[in-house]
Amino acid sequence: MASVRVAVRVRPLNKRERQLSSSVIVHVKENTTSIHKPSSVGGEKLKDRVKIFSYEFSYDSTDRRSPAFASQERIFHDLGSDVLKAAFEGLNTCVFAYGQTGSGKSYTMMGHADDKGLIPRICEGLFSEIRSKNKAVSFCTEVSYLEIYNERVQDLLTKRTAPTDGGGLRVREHPRDGPYVENLSKHSILSHSDLEDLIFLGNANRTTASTGMNNVSSRSHAIFTISITQAWLDAELPRETLSKIHLVDLAGSERANATCTTGTRLKEGANINKSLVTLGSVISALADLSGGATTKKKQIFIPFRDSVLTWLLKDSLGGNSVTTMIATVSPADVNYIETLSTLRYASRARNIVNSPTVNEDGSVKVIRELQAEVTRLRRLLEVSNGELPSSVDVADELHQNEEKVLALTKKWTSEWGETQSILQEEAVALRKEGSGVVLDCQLPHLIGIDDDLLSTGIILYYLKEGRTMIGSDEASCSQGIVLHWPGLLAEHCVLESRAGTVTLIPQDGALCSVNGSVVTEPCQLTQGVIIQLGRGTVLRFNHPTEAAHLKEKCQSGLLSAVILSLTDMTKSAENLSEVMLQTPGKMEEKLNQQEVEQQVQESQNRRNRDIKRLSEENCGAPHQPRAEEKTTGAEIKETVCGQMDVPSTETAESEVPSSCPTSATVEKLMTTR
Repeated sequence: MASVRVAVRVRPLNKRERQLSSSVIVHVKENTTSIHKPSSVGGEKLKDRVKIFSYEFSYDSTDRRSPAFASQERIFHDLGSDVLKAAFEGLNTCVFAYGQTGSGKSYTMMGHADDKGLIPRICEGLFSEIRSKNKAVSFCTEVSYLEIYNERVQDLLTKRTAPTDGGGLRVREHPRDGPYVENLSKHSILSHSDLEDLIFLGNANRTTASTGMNNVSSRSHAIFTISITQAWLDAELPRETLSKIHLVDLAGSERANATCTTGTRLKEGANINKSLVTLGSVISALADLSGGATTKKKQIFIPFRDSVLTWLLKDSLGGNSVTTMIATVSPADVNYIETLSTLRYASRARNIVNSPTVNEDGSVKVIRELQAEVTRLRRLLEVSNGELPSSVDVADELHQNEEKVLALTKKWTSEWGETQSILQEEAVALRKEGSGVVLDCQLPHLIGIDDDLLSTGIILYYLKEGRTMIGSDEASCSQGIVLHWPGLLAEHCVLESRAGTVTLIPQDGALCSVNGSVVTEPCQLTQGVIIQLGRGTVLRFNHPTEAAHLKEKCQSGLLSAVILSLTDMTKSAENLSEVMLQTPGKMEEKLNQQEVEQQVQESQNRRNRDIKRLSEENCGAPHQPRAEEKTTGAEIKETVCGQMDVPSTETAESEVPSSCPTSATVEKLMTTR
């Protein structure tokens, strides 16, 4: 059990408050924060005009020249270091900043380039701690970044259009893991620089706007999540823990008359206030639940689902998390009501009690329980000394459990080691998009195309700078890529990558083909070509840099992009069909040559129809009536046999104005590309 830690930070007067000649009414002394009611606000006796609140931490950041000034470094030392300590112990942690608009939440959480806030400092401390850990401990780190804009969840780490009222990602709830965002991308990171790049990308995508109280006002709540998986061997038994760090920068509460917002800004402010009111209700209900009587607990309803924000923070508030709340306030008398409300909410949050537990991997937990059972059975055998009739059964059970422990430990060690070795390669990055897992490779690489229906894995061979030898395990020297297919020589071919250009070099007597054409000399590979090695191995070549250049060229014009897409699809169908015809196996049994040729012909017919449609759209509709008249005239012309004559393609196209490219012209242009 652990109570929510609360810290209060008082920012200096801003430009607007100085122009209004505001006086300072908030003062900090040790861990207490006091607020003095301005004389302009009546309704209370003189002795009640000062209210004092006590918190775990109170920070005075009003004057940099003061010896009591609380810097960003001090806040990280007091709060951020404990967050990292709990995360490395396998506990979930959460830090969220709460306060009115313009009170310094984003500055405290994110800071500036020359004065970093909590999030960048925690990220820096995370990798510093990882580097200092024992080499026997392996780490896997993933990051996600989202915003809640107008009660809609948006992914800040993916390319998207401007936020709208519709769309957004859906929030689900797992029976064991709690609420999560469906289809939210997760990015695997290996260094602090990768993490900084993702933070920069997310901040650039976040929705901000200027209001009457803040020139750069956050119009959404942002949640930055770091998932840390640790694995190591403890007394020859595997240990694996998963912890999450939620760093939350909330949008500030605001009054419409003070911020002078209208239209879209007004609607944004209404949704922000709605979610913050729900957050306040949840905090009050959890505080009552933690400190109330047993009869009262049964009557308390916690409105987690009244807002997307509180639903996502369900575990952080009153759940499995070590939570810290930072309340940021303005010291000016013009913000007395908002400051007093923030201080009261912060005081209520101190009464919330969480139940953080170490998050252990399920399979590792089973191994540990089996080992505990093995220890118990050994002691039972030692006590009985083999005299009890059941000793034989106990010994058998002991041996079975020992074998299970060894098998499960070996399997876990192998899987974790392979995963880490792949992810530690600089050329490969793993990220999650919804229910899919994306394996990004920035180097040229090959993808295996397997016609075996029993094959369930996806194989990726990335090509580093230099020579990569391809052959079988019977080769005299080590091969970079080892394949097992008929017709493959021990040393079949070499792929040479130099300055972004990849060349296929066949060995003497090796059967190699590119896009269905047999290759006997060195051949330069381009994006998307199909390679066949021997009589069975089929590979697709991908060149990420070349593909990116082609995408940029496609974006220059719609027509050229569509024509290129149609051409590539037709080529891929033809090439893959030719390769499959040459490949013995199950595909030969299902598709004969006639069926493949029919599929290719249908693909070409679809391409011709699309080209003709594009030609008509580009040149306009004036020629369409003449084409219809020509067709109508041809249809009424009957032959001696009583059949109808069909107009020839050449005749129909001759009627088209010369300013409009015909389908034959477009097709000719495509073949010359």
